[in-house]
Amino acid sequence: MVKIIGAGLAGSEAAYFLANQGIPVKLYEMRPKKMTPVHQTSHFAELVCSNSFRSNDIKNAVGLLKEEMRQLNSLIMHAADLNPVPAGSSLAVDREQFSLTVTDKIYNHPLIEVIHEEVTDIDFDTYTMIAAGPLASDSLFTKIQSLFSQDHLHFFDAVAPIIAADSIDQNICYLKSRYDKGEAAYLNCPLTKEEYLNFYETLKQSDLAEVKDFEQNIFEGCMPIEVMADRGVDTLRFGPLKPVGLEREGYEKPYAVVQLRQDDFSKTMYNIVGFQTHLTWPAQKRLIQMIPGLSEAHILRYGVMHRNTYIKSPEILNDSFQTKSYPKLFFAGQISGVEGYVESAASGINAALQIANLIHHDKQSPLPRETMMGAMAAYVSTPNHNFVPMNANFGLLPPLEDKHRKYARRNAYAERALDHLKKYLEENAWITSRPF
Repeated sequence: MVKIIGAGLAGSEAAYFLANQGIPVKLYEMRPKKMTPVHQTSHFAELVCSNSFRSNDIKNAVGLLKEEMRQLNSLIMHAADLNPVPAGSSLAVDREQFSLTVTDKIYNHPLIEVIHEEVTDIDFDTYTMIAAGPLASDSLFTKIQSLFSQDHLHFFDAVAPIIAADSIDQNICYLKSRYDKGEAAYLNCPLTKEEYLNFYETLKQSDLAEVKDFEQNIFEGCMPIEVMADRGVDTLRFGPLKPVGLEREGYEKPYAVVQLRQDDFSKTMYNIVGFQTHLTWPAQKRLIQMIPGLSEAHILRYGVMHRNTYIKSPEILNDSFQTKSYPKLFFAGQISGVEGYVESAASGINAALQIANLIHHDKQSPLPRETMMGAMAAYVSTPNHNFVPMNANFGLLPPLEDKHRKYARRNAYAERALDHLKKYLEENAWITSRPF
């Protein structure tokens, strides 16, 4: 039996994988008995930030990671592929239907027992995976802190606002994906130079919500817009408000563009891309309604700031997500030092695979470094004094033997990774999958 703490992306993925290997799982989830500051439901694998899983192209690092997960019968990828919403060349999902799919599969698996209670202690005699996500409860956070004597186990993350579709003026906003890649899937709100500068000055003067125990180590990939604005007047225009590739024939080239991404199947909700923030709610409303096309915006969910917890993994974990001090204790998900939805789920599969190896064969068999999953495991376990959570990227992979141009190099990385994963699965033919 394996005990998994947390039914987020990593925990759900790990529970499903282990159960498919014939290993009983007790999956602990404190919601709905005890909620977090940002979760809205008791569903498993709830997406609390964006609804995007990013690129689907295997010549992109996260696209390659998705394909590796599919080869390992990923529940998260299955649920995402069943519940897509238009997002150009990216994979975005109806967040409610996605989490309902995951929840249904978990509850109906005969070898998974779901227990709704908070876990505050750890049994070192039982295989245990802590996949409590970035919002581990204070009690569990304190327990982890005492086990590993680390003073700083957290950074802060931010969530973008969601707008009601029927409050968006589509006479001003226009449908287009950047460079016309894939289906036109984003609503674009164009700003002139004057509109942008007014927006920027208002943002700079806006009030911030109080953040307790705030530390200036926010993850770059989820940087609040107000922090980006502090870096210069053009930072937003070269970041989430970049107008390049969003021009319209017959119209003046926009100086900046705010993009809205569909958030559900029925197109009733759109989230503001890259608009993570911890401004006060009145400040958010004032700022959002300055955006062309959003003057009457009905805000369904305001942006919020919340604590994201992660361990200093290189001091604690090996390349199997196993703790060096406690052989039966594993970490997975964002708490393990990976960053992003897909990366978190992938770490859950990887850690579960290693636990299954120990239970069935009394040994570990780390995934090859040439795979994106194996490279991520190596990253979180390699000594690094400046360790920070990391998204999947080709820089994590071992160099190629031959030189390639940029596009060909990405393709070569992907082919090599999938080839190594295929060989790994052939050598580990005991890994089984259960039809969805």
